[in-house]
Amino acid sequence: MQNKNNEGQNQSGLLNNGKPVFLAVAKIYKPHGLNGEVSAGLLTDFPERLTEGKQVYIGENYIPSKINTIKSMGKKYLISFEGNYSVDSVCSFRNQIVYIRDKDLPALTDNEYYHHDLLGMRVFSTEDHEIGFLVEIICTGANDVYIIKSENKDAKEILIPAIKSVVKNVDVKNNKMIVKLQEWR
Repeated sequence: MQNKNNEGQNQSGLLNNGKPVFLAVAKIYKPHGLNGEVSAGLLTDFPERLTEGKQVYIGENYIPSKINTIKSMGKKYLISFEGNYSVDSVCSFRNQIVYIRDKDLPALTDNEYYHHDLLGMRVFSTEDHEIGFLVEIICTGANDVYIIKSENKDAKEILIPAIKSVVKNVDVKNNKMIVKLQEWR
């Protein structure tokens, strides 16, 4: 099924430049109560960005919806959507992902990056030798760890801690990162 988006988006939800159009922010579990609320788990580190009136998109077909109410209930959230005021109207939302558009993300401060902006980035050493591409980010709690993979299939993955003393420069516009390789490597 082709997506009917005319913004250069391919079927996977990515722009032709490899950047996502939609980003997952929550997963709906099931209807809750009789008034069209659903229980959901958040998939974002910024729950304060999901507010009443926020435009979101539900499921693989990106059904446009606006958040009517959202409230925390322990680790889960109860969310209602405008125009959906009964259990029947939200049954089809069960186990669906809630998305926001990439262009609706708030700007970050200097030296802050969204993971999707870093993935696929070309990585170079401080000596300007190409190391490879950032293929995965591991969130450890203390700091993220970047997994760099070379185009040489025989080369081992390189793990780079995402700390200032190692990551020297990130240029999102030019898709380039400069890192100081660790001596213990």
